[in-house]
Amino acid sequence: MSRIPWDKLFSFSTLDVVKLVVSAAIIVFVTKIQLVNDRLSALLIALPFTSLVAMSWMKADKQTPERIANHSEGTFWFVLPTLPMFLILPWMLRNGWGFWTALLANCLLTIAFFWLTVVVLRRFGIDLMPK
Repeated sequence: MSRIPWDKLFSFSTLDVVKLVVSAAIIVFVTKIQLVNDRLSALLIALPFTSLVAMSWMKADKQTPERIANHSEGTFWFVLPTLPMFLILPWMLRNGWGFWTALLANCLLTIAFFWLTVVVLRRFGIDLMPK
């Protein structure tokens, strides 16, 4: 934990506030669309808006192409263990599970899938969680 630059993480510039407002606006916009059309909202959420916005902010922060490439590749691998949630959660909700219980169970399953992904990919020389 001593490697984490906490001072950098908790200092905010004007650009950080702009990022926050724009990113939040995207989320609010998509959730508003859900009120009218849940399938269109799902499509918009399925698009990699968050990743595209994050990579745009990385570029604005003058991150190197290598760091942006690493981010993009890591995102690909970490999306995979989240996919089962989008099938398990609806199944649970349709079979009598309460929303919060189903959501918590899916969060725990996703964490387990994340670590399984890390362990499996290490065997193939891909280290998502370098020491």
